[in-house]
Amino acid sequence: MEITEKDIMSFREQTEKIKNEIGKAIIGQKDIIEQVLIAILCEGNVLLEGVPGLGKTQLVKTIGKVLDLEFSRIQFTPDLMPADVVGTNIITQDEKGTSKFTFQKGPIFSNIVLADEINRATPKTQSAMLEAMQEKTVTVGNTTYTMSKPFFVLATQNPIEMEGTYPLPEAQMDRFIFKLYVEFPKLEELSQIVNITTSVGENELNKVSSGEELIKMSNIAKEVPIAKPVMEYAMKIILATHPEEATSPDITKKYVRYGSSPRGAQAIIKAARVKALMEGRYNVSFDDINYAAYPVLRHRVLLNFEAVSDNISSEEIINQIIEGLRN
Repeated sequence: MEITEKDIMSFREQTEKIKNEIGKAIIGQKDIIEQVLIAILCEGNVLLEGVPGLGKTQLVKTIGKVLDLEFSRIQFTPDLMPADVVGTNIITQDEKGTSKFTFQKGPIFSNIVLADEINRATPKTQSAMLEAMQEKTVTVGNTTYTMSKPFFVLATQNPIEMEGTYPLPEAQMDRFIFKLYVEFPKLEELSQIVNITTSVGENELNKVSSGEELIKMSNIAKEVPIAKPVMEYAMKIILATHPEEATSPDITKKYVRYGSSPRGAQAIIKAARVKALMEGRYNVSFDDINYAAYPVLRHRVLLNFEAVSDNISSEEIINQIIEGLRN
């Protein structure tokens, strides 16, 4: 597939349109909106972390409306069962009165799935999401069902409430292309939010894209070339997160238990390609790699006890890795 100048400009214009339309209903959070959109165009899933009431659910609903996609919400609770997520076989009768099993689809069969407070459900129920998130399929009994495209999971978790929660295992965290922190709004943004939510009426949102268009944009992004030095730079960042590597910086060897998986390398390249197109460029720069490194690696760099006791974050480690490679 040959990408033209027109494709690049069209990609940039379309992403700007989508961001502006989402911005009508979501005040502030511009970085979050952009990064969620990048994840969708990378055909990935996002884990949002933030205290309650910051508009995480509203963001997903808004994206569904603006992109004209089917949206479903699953509220994760300790008593939620896997069948409540993926669906189950139920007994039905046909016109002749013959009983048979019919598959009743669960809420995961949608384009955008909001997994609200995913860490509240038991590991068994959390794992019901794994196949859909990675393979875009769901297996029930002996039958495998393919998800409709595009398919995207946006999961949320509350960082301040740890009682009665089940932290996501590393294997499941790795299924998320990005982990994003939703921060509390600033004074001006908070005033705007209160004005919009406490007054009569709300902003009418327009549908500015479609599922077919998103798939086309994703395919365009896959064609963006990456120069060998830029690709090697991205791979060096990934290798530098592994404490057993001889070339890893001292901070990694001291504070990191496990480094990023190859999925992290794939995610950085995918995200950097989309970021380049969003800025109207047909080449991936070192800055695109640096931009993608933080949301891609912050949940893939697993810290040891020493890091926790010294109050060292994965962000700080990523920052020092990038600084070290720049010099």
